[in-house]
Amino acid sequence: MNKLLCIALVAMNLLPWVTAKADEGYTNPVIPGFNPDPSVCRVNDDYYLVNSTFCYFPGVPVYHSKDLINWEQIGNCLSRPSQLKLPNASAWDGIYAPTIRYHEGTFYMITTNLSSGGNLIVHTDNPAGEWSDPVYVNQGGIDPSLFFEGDKCYLTTCPNNAIYIREINPKTGELYTEQKCIWAGTGGRYPEAPHIYKKDGWYYLLIAEGGTEYGHQVTIARSRNIYGPYESNPANPILTHRDKYTQSSPIQGTGHADIIQAHDGSWWIVFLAFRPQSGAHHLLGRETFLAPVRWDTNAWPVVNGNGTVSLDMKVPTLPQHPITPKPERLVFGKSPLGPEWVYLRNPIASNYEMTGNALRLKPGNSSINEVKSPTFVGRRLQHFDFQATTALSLEKSGKGDEAGLTVYMDYHSHYDVVIKKNAAGKHIIQLRYRLGKLNHIEKEVPLQGKSAHLRVSGNKTEFTFSYSTDGKTFTNLGTIDTKYLSTETAGGFTGVILGMFGQAEKNSSGSYADFKYFEYSHK
Repeated sequence: MNKLLCIALVAMNLLPWVTAKADEGYTNPVIPGFNPDPSVCRVNDDYYLVNSTFCYFPGVPVYHSKDLINWEQIGNCLSRPSQLKLPNASAWDGIYAPTIRYHEGTFYMITTNLSSGGNLIVHTDNPAGEWSDPVYVNQGGIDPSLFFEGDKCYLTTCPNNAIYIREINPKTGELYTEQKCIWAGTGGRYPEAPHIYKKDGWYYLLIAEGGTEYGHQVTIARSRNIYGPYESNPANPILTHRDKYTQSSPIQGTGHADIIQAHDGSWWIVFLAFRPQSGAHHLLGRETFLAPVRWDTNAWPVVNGNGTVSLDMKVPTLPQHPITPKPERLVFGKSPLGPEWVYLRNPIASNYEMTGNALRLKPGNSSINEVKSPTFVGRRLQHFDFQATTALSLEKSGKGDEAGLTVYMDYHSHYDVVIKKNAAGKHIIQLRYRLGKLNHIEKEVPLQGKSAHLRVSGNKTEFTFSYSTDGKTFTNLGTIDTKYLSTETAGGFTGVILGMFGQAEKNSSGSYADFKYFEYSHK
């Protein structure tokens, strides 16, 4: 069946595996915002999913779900400095493409730290708790994956623009066999993200090709022997939005996938994609999407009937278990920050303190304009239409000291609204933009006192910044296009983070900023 005919049949609901009742379905992405390279495993009726984190600490968030649709972050795999070192990691570096697997009571997570150590494995019996210190694997390439069969464990990676396999001890990292090349894909650039599944006596090898941009795609091959030779699916790619039929889709860059069989026997695929929001620009990063898979006996898997997906998925699902949403306003106090909060590279712990009624940030020896470890903590931007507000007081400040709110893509691409003590020793509100080598102060206004509420609101095309001294009436400071912080403009593999930060002109100034709350709402 050709793709055009298949799309037409889907539209008319004439393909039985994609029809659904009107009250069934879900909305993509299932994990919005910067959550790329998803990998998933199942233990009975519990599902666990991990993502890449690149230059952010802690590394590799762990999500839990009962239905593959509603996900809650329960922890991070790499939460200690002994597990994750990110020296000078930019938005191109750090933690790449993790895989999570479960075998005989143990969870394993394997990933690549491009900034320090290469491929590594950690394990645990409680994915919401602490994971082991890493063992390092003497194997090149990125996107490592594990496949268990009996008492053997196989490692797949993708050095040299092809997929390689060898046996490994996942607890020690010891390699038992020489690596063997088993497939180079269908000809797309950067064959990567290999995962192996066994079904009906076949070994299926799922990979991504085409680069993690607009030409991304998912392809698959199979063999009766795990070492090959592997036969390519004649219908490859099994998932892509690279073709003209999907060139206007609000979902682009579909790829880097992992397949899971649910506890009811149905099959599903999680994968990354992005949502353009200002022309061909996207800012939220690559997000986690979900689609049903039809996988008949001895057959090739078919994704959502035609290898494409939509935002509004009208398909049968597992019984849904909605997650109670977190309050929009997080008031800082004695409780530690939740697992969703991230730092730039390895944070200097002494620069962060919960005082009982505030989150206190103490400036370190670097700024958010550098590839170092500034005093910065933030959360992922997850929606086009949003509003984020915080309140802070800049204390014991010297000239040049500042703290505030940043819309941050990378060290050279961010928009900031801050309270600052200027050269005259006066407190001001300053709005500024950094775009590569261009630095621009958009507006400065005097501040009576040293405290204010700072806000950024956004839609698909613009960010608007404002401030208030009473938390009720906000004064507009300026508006700027979103696209200058997009992946297409700024580069990197991450997405926008909404961050609170503090920095000093001199290390010895002794200044600090007390942040009272952080509020995030969206449409």
